[in-house]
Order: sequence, then structure tokens, then C-alpha cells
Amino acid sequence: MQAIPTEVTQPVRLPFYRQLYFQVIFAIVLGVLLGYFEPQYAQQFKPLGDAFVKLVKMIIAPVIFLTIVTGIAGMTELRTVGRVFLKTMAYFLFFSTLALIVGLIVAHVMQPGAGMHIKVADLDQAAVQSYVAKSHEMTLTGFLMDIIPKTLVSPFVGDNILQVLFVAVLFGISLAMSGERGKPVVKFLESLTVPVFKLVHILMKAAPIGAFGAIAFTIGKFGLGSLVHLAELVATFYITSLLFVVVILGAVARMCGFSVLKLARYLKAELLLVLGTSSSESALPSLMEKMEKAGCSKSVVGLVVPTGYSFNLDGTNIYMTLAALFIAQATDTHLTLGHQIMLLLVAMLSSKGAAGVTGAGFITLAATLAVVPEVPVAGMALILGVDRFMSECRSLTNFMGNAVATVVVSRWEKALDYTKLNAALNGTEVDPDDLPLNTREA
Repeated sequence: MQAIPTEVTQPVRLPFYRQLYFQVIFAIVLGVLLGYFEPQYAQQFKPLGDAFVKLVKMIIAPVIFLTIVTGIAGMTELRTVGRVFLKTMAYFLFFSTLALIVGLIVAHVMQPGAGMHIKVADLDQAAVQSYVAKSHEMTLTGFLMDIIPKTLVSPFVGDNILQVLFVAVLFGISLAMSGERGKPVVKFLESLTVPVFKLVHILMKAAPIGAFGAIAFTIGKFGLGSLVHLAELVATFYITSLLFVVVILGAVARMCGFSVLKLARYLKAELLLVLGTSSSESALPSLMEKMEKAGCSKSVVGLVVPTGYSFNLDGTNIYMTLAALFIAQATDTHLTLGHQIMLLLVAMLSSKGAAGVTGAGFITLAATLAVVPEVPVAGMALILGVDRFMSECRSLTNFMGNAVATVVVSRWEKALDYTKLNAALNGTEVDPDDLPLNTREA
């Protein structure tokens, strides 16, 4: 019998045109061009973007459940779960509050709405009524009741990440407490994780199509010219979010021994996907997998990433305070220091109830203004036209905030493999699933 060769073929990188990030860039450029030159025709491609987001949401629940359950069940002590969760929530609370404060400061410095002198009576209040109605669902009582599902399996037929997270944590703890009798279940779930993530890879092949459809519709529907009237607000928000990531999160990253810019480069395909679809959820499964490959502990990734998608919304928080003060400035509404502190406190609570709500940023803003009557809710009609463009920046900032948080909490827990992290961030790590079959390891 012929001996089986033991040497492993050296992995090679795919040509640039076969890499996902290039295909997504190409699709976005095509979508922008089509939306600009053929706006009516471009709007018909909206179902492509919507369908791709639905495909990803279809797989989010099992990915979160399997990652969290196997991660918690693999922890030697249940006290570790509580410690990781408390550290994670402390990090989220600090940086979410900091993002709100940054939005307030920038609004005061740049004054994007000053001089508009808009009369509230002249605004189209009907345009924002649907968002105001949805915001009533985001009370603290409604938020708490929304976390607890009707049955153990109902979270898997809905789109509420918090419910999946709740069930997964409880089930993971119960498995860890089951000892030897629970090990066959853990082994089964670990085996099930492999085909589920293979399915994620298959779905990601459709990312360029989804990005093309979403961006073509956006440009065709609203047009590049729709940014002109509120260009200062949009530019201010984009610059503020960029500085928050590069300066604030960058400083945190440096203190933890890595570069936020290298992290962004490592996640470039996911960032482009978020940009194209205007949804950070579209890249959630891929983010979890990549953070594990970058050396973060599976248990930490399983707790931090899904929780962050509900509680660590840096981009949304910057948007909320910046947009609220813009409306106040545009309508000549004077806000005292007390009003602004109240706005900050309400925003801290309402932003935590945005999980699983379509158009979360705009709806959360409506919920905040409804509790702070000094700022007219009708003023949201001013930014309704450009909110779609700002939502892309919100999603990108939220995504990067959660990626940084995952590395930081892993380091705090001494559960970070710096060898894998450096290899991933320096571009020496190659994903075997992206290689041709004849170059993969045996």
C-alpha cells in the first residue's frame, strides 16, 4: 500500500478578485453607479438586500446559542461566567456613556443645527408617528418582559437576540452543573457547531449580491443630493464616529497591546458588508468566528459579542445625543444643563432597549425625546430623509466597538492568545475555508 504523504501543502492566498472584501467593494461601487444613473431601476433591487439580511438573521440564533452554551459549559467554574459578565457590562456601561457625552460635546462645539430657525408647527409630524408608536414599546417594563421568552424554543423562531442570549446562558449554566452526565450533550453541540459555521461560510458567498441590492436602493431612493441640505450634520456625525473609533477605542487598544486600525483591516470584509447592508447584524456570525481565530477565548466571544449587540451601541449613542441637540438647535429650543443631563440619563436607558427593533437608532431617539418633552419629537422629521445614510455609520461604529470590547475583555480574563492575535492582525493568518480544496490541510 502506498504511504500517505505527511507533508502539508503550504496554504496560498486566493487572487484578490476571489476574496470576499474585494467582491463586496465591487458590488457597492456597482450599486452606487446604478442608483445614481438609473434611480428608478435601482430601487427594484431592494429585495436582494432584504433577502440577504434575512438569510443572515436565519443563522444568528443557532450561532449565538451554540457559541454561548459550549463556551459556558467548558468553563471549569461557574464563578467565571459571572465574572466575565460583570466585566463585560462594566465596560459597556462606561463606553456607552462616554459615547453619549461625546455626542453632546460635539453638538455644542459644531452647532450643526444653529441658524435654521425651523418652526415646529411647519414640520410634517405624521412622518415620524410610526417611529413614536414603536418607541412606546421600549419602556423599561416592556424591555424586561421582552427578554423572557414564552417557551424555551420560541427565541429560535423570532428575531430577538436578547431572548436567545437569555436562554443560552441559562442552558449553558445548567449543562456546566450537570457534570459528567451533561458531557454527551456538550460534545453533540460542539459537533453541531461545525456544520452551522460551514453554513455561515456558504451564506457569506451571497454578501456581494446583498450589498449591491441594498446600496443601489439607497442611492436610487434618496439620491446623493439628499445629503446636501443636512450635509453638516451627516459630516459631523461621520467625523465624530471616526474619531471615537480611532482616538478613544484606539487608545484602549494600544493599552491592551494591539492596533485598532489593524483590527479594522482584519475585519475589512465584515465592515464592508455592514456598510453595504447598513446592518451590523449581517456580520455577527462572521465576527464571532473571526474573533475566535484571532485568539479570543470562545467563552468570552460567546458572551461579549451577542451582549454587545444589545448593550454596547457606541455609534447609536453618539447619534442620539448629537441628533437630539441638532433638533433643539434647529427649532431654537433652549436646553438647560438640567435638561441635557436628563437627556443623557434617559438615552442611557432607552438605548439598551433597542435590540431586535428595526430602525433601532431612529426609534430609540423617538423614545428618548418622548421622555424629554423639551425637545420636540416632531423635529425628527428634519433628519428622517438622511437617517438612512447615518444608519450605516451607526452600524460600523457599533461593530468596531464590539470587536474591540471582545479583545479587551479577553485580555482582562487572561484568555487572549497573543500569538494568534498578532498573526491575524498582521495578515499572516489564513482562513482554510477560503482556500481551494487542493491547498487545504489534510
